Amino acid sequence: QVQLVESGGDLVQAGGSLRLSCVASGTGIIFSINAMGWYRQAPGKQRERVATINSGGRTNYAGSVKGRFTISRDNAKNTVHLQMNSLKPEDTAVYYCAADSSNVLGSKPDYWGQGTQVTVSS
Repeated sequence: QVQLVESGGDLVQAGGSLRLSCVASGTGIIFSINAMGWYRQAPGKQRERVATINSGGRTNYAGSVKGRFTISRDNAKNTVHLQMNSLKPEDTAVYYCAADSSNVLGSKPDYWGQGTQVTVSS
């Protein structure tokens, strides 16, 4: 079993930056996780995939955040980060960390975190 715990969500002004972190823990975790990433869900909207990174370090971003957000991971610490710059009010959402035993993070990851709130004021 794998647990994901996010941190770093906050209230920030438009144009500001935040760094989200997610730590994975559990038994046999080294063999349980390959792809990791971040999703977000704004009020009244569907959850969307924001950024993913596989075990080899290949990254993928949603078009709305490309050039502003950067995902990275530290395999030794079982941690994934999301650096968010030039934040916009439309980035306001609950951000969820996710992980999968495969090397592709699809619509139904194996593991989810509890979410962390990011609010961007105009």
